[in-house]
Amino acid sequence: MRILVGRGWWRGRAITAWVSGAACRMLPWPLPALSRGAAAHSGALERRYSSAERKEKVDMSRFPFENISNFSIVAHVDHSKSTLADRLLELTGTIGKTNNNKQVLDKLQVERERGITVKAQTASLFCNCEGSQYFLHLIDTPGHVDFSYEVSRSLSACQGVLLVVDANEGIQAQTVANFFLTFEAQLSAIPVINKIDLKNADPKRVEKQIEKVFDIPSDECIKISAKLGTNIESVLQAIIERIPPPKVHRKNPLRALVFDSTFDQYRGVITNVALFDGVVSKGDRVVSAHTQKTYEVNEVGVLNPNELPTHKLYAGQVGYLIAGMKDVTEAQVGDTLYLHKQPVEPLPGFKSAKPMVFAGMYPVDQSEYNSLKSAIEKLTLNDSSVTVHRDSSLALGAGWRLGFLGLLHMEVFNQRLEQEYNASVILTTPTVPYKAVLSSAKLIKEYREKEITIINPAQFPDKSKVTEYLEPVVLGTVITPDEYTGKIMMLCQARRAIQKNMVFIDQNRVMLKYLFPLNEIVVDFYDSLKSLSSGYASFDYEDAGYQTAELVKMDILLNGNIVEELVTIVHKDKAHSVGKAICERLKDSLPRQLFEIAIQAAIGSKIIARETVKAYRKNVLAKCYGGDITRKMKLLKRQAEGKKKMRKIGNVEVPKDAFIKVLKTQSDK
Repeated sequence: MRILVGRGWWRGRAITAWVSGAACRMLPWPLPALSRGAAAHSGALERRYSSAERKEKVDMSRFPFENISNFSIVAHVDHSKSTLADRLLELTGTIGKTNNNKQVLDKLQVERERGITVKAQTASLFCNCEGSQYFLHLIDTPGHVDFSYEVSRSLSACQGVLLVVDANEGIQAQTVANFFLTFEAQLSAIPVINKIDLKNADPKRVEKQIEKVFDIPSDECIKISAKLGTNIESVLQAIIERIPPPKVHRKNPLRALVFDSTFDQYRGVITNVALFDGVVSKGDRVVSAHTQKTYEVNEVGVLNPNELPTHKLYAGQVGYLIAGMKDVTEAQVGDTLYLHKQPVEPLPGFKSAKPMVFAGMYPVDQSEYNSLKSAIEKLTLNDSSVTVHRDSSLALGAGWRLGFLGLLHMEVFNQRLEQEYNASVILTTPTVPYKAVLSSAKLIKEYREKEITIINPAQFPDKSKVTEYLEPVVLGTVITPDEYTGKIMMLCQARRAIQKNMVFIDQNRVMLKYLFPLNEIVVDFYDSLKSLSSGYASFDYEDAGYQTAELVKMDILLNGNIVEELVTIVHKDKAHSVGKAICERLKDSLPRQLFEIAIQAAIGSKIIARETVKAYRKNVLAKCYGGDITRKMKLLKRQAEGKKKMRKIGNVEVPKDAFIKVLKTQSDK
């Protein structure tokens, strides 16, 4: 098979690019795609073609739906998904081939700094295969479990995936999770074994793993090196041959699924859409099935990988649409757009994201409340898996309680707020959502439901009001070399986990499945796992509902007064150790006063841990040299009475910097 991937012009002369192993050259169109790559070397081509001429060059009607392939790249963390995306962009002439093409689609600063993908990014590729013109749409997805919602949303706009596996590490926990997401969505999977250039690479072993775990024949695996560009043409050929075209109807009324969106301060909301039926063009009036508001389409186009306007988008194609949405709440991920006066049945959309971790977020200065509110609204448009509830605190003021998919998700969201919106915030201790089954009909009538969900520990109901408490559990998958199995099993048992399965995926690697209480793994389990296994074990989890648990609300008291911001929900067996740790951290953070401060952890009226901040001492007898002993006794008595009175009426206010220190330490544990 001959794959034509582009032709262009350089200083007035025609140029042809050949790729080793296949007859590949630059497409004679669309020139805008090439111009952005060539512009890195020269601005001549960019000046030669105006934006109006570009629009004429890209005619999306040239692509029948049989010649369209929409696919995602999915893999475990650090298996080089983004590097493979770079090579595909280069091979198809979408970007120029330079040494600076590293994670081109990872546009966020946090992605560059951490070296991971946290936001699914899209790019449209054009290529010519045996005389036929093809439109390929690529979505590069995150690999960490905390961003699995980005993967599931991306799959809704695809018909197939490239399942990338490291030739050295083999199948990892997130590889398994991504495969079953693909299987559930009934998409075609093309296994790609990457990093075959590494010294310890063993593609044959990985082929056997793929065949055993996923039941995919080993002869369907494609062996590549994304870093060196080895055998990338075979991947492009497999995409064209093995990923089926979308099942669409262009003559039906428009039905477009909103699967992602971003906010531009000048143009408003930019929605990424997958067209399942019909056609949309500039000037059309479209209606949101969610809000029932009508908008006029200002621009449609494809991402190449930057925005490339087109005349129209047709069913089966994936692109972007700008329709004058000014409010971030108008663009709902999973919404269906249709033409005005041509209503259709809305598309199913997606399952809503289920937050696994909740944390309070407050501005450092209450005067910044409105600007922080605007920043959170815009950022949640980019990250629809975050849930937002208004909250308030006596010490920290007005704020929000946000729901995240995991601790890394929370950290990345906070980092993006700081980098993209220059916002400084206080984050409280992360907690998981618990449930309580109410005991009386009166309470059920009051709450309007028998089971209530508790996302704020301060709202935890008393034991007398409930029949039982429920805690969230997850089904965790650990893949590890067999030499670390014993240590990992002991770690899981210490976290109250129940073993469900144990399978050898090859001679040296074991896959363990455990049922974990979510609050036992959400903070520091992953770090402990990596430490015990010298970095070789991988971990992934999925929601498994709720189970009965002995939960208690633990209050933190300062001289008998409860500090609401430090209230936590813990399992009864671990209450003492958690309470003692918080008291110790608070003791190190609180400034000393003229009177003694008692720091206590309490369950109801029972004190389970205590630390004391000693008072400043003053020697009232310093100036008494000899003299009447009764005078010395009066001075000491008066000092003791003064401190006693001060302790009764003195109000201990926890400084914000002390809160930040204690809460940050808890989050880092």
